[in-house]
Amino acid sequence: MNAADSDSDIRSPTSLDTIQIGDKGETIKLPTKKQNESGKEKIGHRRVNKVTGEVTYKKTASSSISGAIQLGIAHSVGQLSKEPMRDILMQDFEMVEIVNFPSSGTTLTPQHDHGDFTFQSIAPLGMRFFRDIFDISVEGFLNSIAAEPLVEIGNPGASGSLFWVTHDDEFIIKTLQAKEADFLQRLLPGYYMNVQQNPRTLLPKFYGLYCVKTRGKHIRIVVMNNLLPRDVKMSWKYDLKGSTLKRTASEKERNKKSPTFKDLDFREHWQNGIILENEVYTALLKTLERDCRVLRSFRIMDYSFLIGVHVPEEKEGHGDVDSDKRPGSSRSSLQGSLLRKKNMRSFHKRSALYSTPTDMIFSGSSANLQQGFKVDHNWGGIPAKKPSGEPLVIYCGVIDILQCYKALKKLEHTFKSIIWDGNTVSVHRPSYYSDRFQKFLGSEVFRPAKSNPRNPRIPPVIKEKQRGDSDEDGSGDQDGPKKNRTLEAQSDQVKRNPETERSSNIGPSDVKIVLSDEKSKLKSIKFDEEDDVLEDHF
Repeated sequence: MNAADSDSDIRSPTSLDTIQIGDKGETIKLPTKKQNESGKEKIGHRRVNKVTGEVTYKKTASSSISGAIQLGIAHSVGQLSKEPMRDILMQDFEMVEIVNFPSSGTTLTPQHDHGDFTFQSIAPLGMRFFRDIFDISVEGFLNSIAAEPLVEIGNPGASGSLFWVTHDDEFIIKTLQAKEADFLQRLLPGYYMNVQQNPRTLLPKFYGLYCVKTRGKHIRIVVMNNLLPRDVKMSWKYDLKGSTLKRTASEKERNKKSPTFKDLDFREHWQNGIILENEVYTALLKTLERDCRVLRSFRIMDYSFLIGVHVPEEKEGHGDVDSDKRPGSSRSSLQGSLLRKKNMRSFHKRSALYSTPTDMIFSGSSANLQQGFKVDHNWGGIPAKKPSGEPLVIYCGVIDILQCYKALKKLEHTFKSIIWDGNTVSVHRPSYYSDRFQKFLGSEVFRPAKSNPRNPRIPPVIKEKQRGDSDEDGSGDQDGPKKNRTLEAQSDQVKRNPETERSSNIGPSDVKIVLSDEKSKLKSIKFDEEDDVLEDHF
């Protein structure tokens, strides 16, 4: 037997990554692949070990990143509080503060077990101004960020970003791509001008922009307002863009405990839309129009409208916790069963101004009281209704505003337009995207409550005349259409009456209408200004 024959006996001919041992046909799989890669789920820079469940981002454990974030923000904001307040200059948005955090500690930084890292605070003075605009104190900000461990959110989305939320649900922290962080820094001067003019906005509120450099990798993060409180059970969540191409949640997303649906799913679930009171509907659309105008001026597109729908006082199994019991109850999503009692200041009063959906669109949150159900006023959800009349509470805002319509996006739109209808794809020029976005939200997502037309107060003479005509015809009260025709005929007679035309220069409160009555003398009837329906005939 030669060497070739012996090799054929050892090596299995059907697979190159297995080896056969002995005559019994037992095989062993060869380590041709890296074990740390084969057992991991990859989305962007995010990796999840399927065996241990450990999450890494750019080969750094998420727990180490969150610890570094807390240390860096606490040091940066704490040191900045010692600086005197002054006016913001344009160069303040270009400033970057760098501090080294060795694990052994220094005279300025504490010892820690998160590995050596460098923390960069981008535009710290500008971000301090934004926190001041929204009335976020240094103590409140640090208490939310650094008092207790950050809670990681397990839904990374399509970009593979990491998300953390603070223990009091005040702020959300998200990792950014390098191009997104650079664009946000360039956007800050314009964002400063917009916030000065309009603090009530549905756009994200940025409270900090930072970068953690560890193991040669740059991990960029942004601190924003949290739109969806975990204390409130969201029966449905939607990420809406106004486009239709591939805008359905995947099967994997639908199988999640709290899935996020998309545009076509919304159309299927809410064929008649979500009903808002007329005042709320008008205020919401005006705010969206103003925000979209700002985004269009920066050539931003591909943003989304995040909406959470809460059904108040749902039965167990559908589920919300009653608001009276919520302050002392533990949140199932919190790691370690953290209690909200630990930060009663945040529970009774939001740290940030204009951070609730109601405050984002108009002043005052008393609209919550108009629905007749209990809701956590701390979160200020927008009152709404199902088409059937059942009450809802809406939590919403515009997200993902860091995509600029540049050459790469133009090329993507052109390529997709060749294959599909260009008007149905998400990526589009900013002006069209803005118009489509507003139209979809204003006509299909939200709809105004149907206002019942005010019944005109028919004067007694007209009522008597209608009753007399009905009695003569023998139709009685069942001849409703004939009554209406009689009223319209009499109104037309009023239009043609020369007595009325000569009195056209008299104010509405003094107008006298002369009607002929076959059975009685001419009578004069005086109308108030409130009789809108009859005044329209003049």
